Amino acid sequence: MSVADIAFYAFAVVTVVAGLMLTISRNPVHSVLWMILSFLGAAGLMVLMGAEFVAMLVMIVYVGAVAVLFLFVVMMLDVDFAALKGEISRAMPLALLIGVVLIIQISLGIGAWVEADGALGLRDAPAPHGVDNARALGLILYDKYGFLFQIAGLILLVAMIGAILLTLRHRKDIKRQNVLQQMWRDPAKAMELKDVKPGQGL
Repeated sequence: MSVADIAFYAFAVVTVVAGLMLTISRNPVHSVLWMILSFLGAAGLMVLMGAEFVAMLVMIVYVGAVAVLFLFVVMMLDVDFAALKGEISRAMPLALLIGVVLIIQISLGIGAWVEADGALGLRDAPAPHGVDNARALGLILYDKYGFLFQIAGLILLVAMIGAILLTLRHRKDIKRQNVLQQMWRDPAKAMELKDVKPGQGL
């Protein structure tokens, strides 16, 4: 067994165990920490596959930004974990059903796995000869599939705008800031001077 095989099994075990602990951990802070460890294991697997650029993106974006943001949100929010556990226990039958369906789908996918001709050669040379990983990824995204990449970005933008519009609700019991009304207000109408005499109130 080579060093690459040992590293692969080590990263794979770390990723699977961290994902399992992420799911079953009772403390949300511990769950986020296990999620960071699973990201690190996935990044190690990507380095072994020759995708070091994607591995660095996972480290920078997911570990450095998303996971840390989750950690701050979980630590700063005052969450009633007792009520949350009650809601989880009520949804447990549906969650178990979905889990069984996912396990069946994964088993069917693994059973129908067929390796294509030339797959081993493509794994040995993921990028063209003389081209580094980042340059090859850029050529694929922005040259060969540039139009589709831009369309995917527009679809994500529309989805983000739609999510914002769905959650934006104007409630009458909440005071909102009107910037134009504040800029156009008349100082003469906005305040009133009172001549308060000594010993008397307003």
